[in-house]
Amino acid sequence: MQIEEIDLPRAFRDRLSGYTSEKDTLGQSASTVLMLKADRQPLLVVKHEKPGPFAELENEAARLEWLATQGLPCPRVLGQAQHAGQSWLLMEAIGGLDLASSRLSPAERIVILADALRRLHRLNPAKCPFDHRLRGRIAAAEARMAAGLVDEDDFDDERRGKTARELFGELQVRRPNEEQLVVTHGDACLPNIVARGDRFAGFIDCGRLGVADLYQDIALACRSISYNLGKDWVQPFLDLYGLPNPDPEKLSFYCLLDEFF
Repeated sequence: MQIEEIDLPRAFRDRLSGYTSEKDTLGQSASTVLMLKADRQPLLVVKHEKPGPFAELENEAARLEWLATQGLPCPRVLGQAQHAGQSWLLMEAIGGLDLASSRLSPAERIVILADALRRLHRLNPAKCPFDHRLRGRIAAAEARMAAGLVDEDDFDDERRGKTARELFGELQVRRPNEEQLVVTHGDACLPNIVARGDRFAGFIDCGRLGVADLYQDIALACRSISYNLGKDWVQPFLDLYGLPNPDPEKLSFYCLLDEFF
């Protein structure tokens, strides 16, 4: 689709002249994501979504800007706007392929994933302004449930057939007593880690980045590896990351929490 056919914010139009767009359907974001291409120009990304109490686009812009100051690669924010009842975010994309789409071998992909998460988790959580500790995340889960935003048809197989209310009861009972706080991506699945060649190139879809238990990332990474590469690659990833004997209850709990987001 030609960019002129899209009702873009005025602030974006001149910059995007000559680009064509293609909708990205890989991710699970609530936003509409457009990949923009033009000859001899950088690859760009436009996201837009309806603003509201559960929208994440403004959160993502703030997190990308902060993450860039920490020396970790991620899309560069080029502009934000409100237009036609939508929030808009324009970014310069990271060159490369996400680890779900990559042609690299499973062994190579888990090396990159482990390296990326180790680098992120080494950041000082005291310097991160985004708080995703359990107290706030469980409250957010309850608010999303009350607003009817939890998709009960999309639960993982082990929870299929249960209601959101039943899962929220489990969440409260099974809440861990302690959190090992690091800066987490928040949705550390293979589609959100980009590689260029056989090297880590950057994080994308960072709207849930914040201080949380490291199992927030490890649990979702293990689930994504099992889904995309096969469960036999989970333990090699854990060994590479440096957590060869993870707490199985925490792995399960953070996948349970993710059902609400």
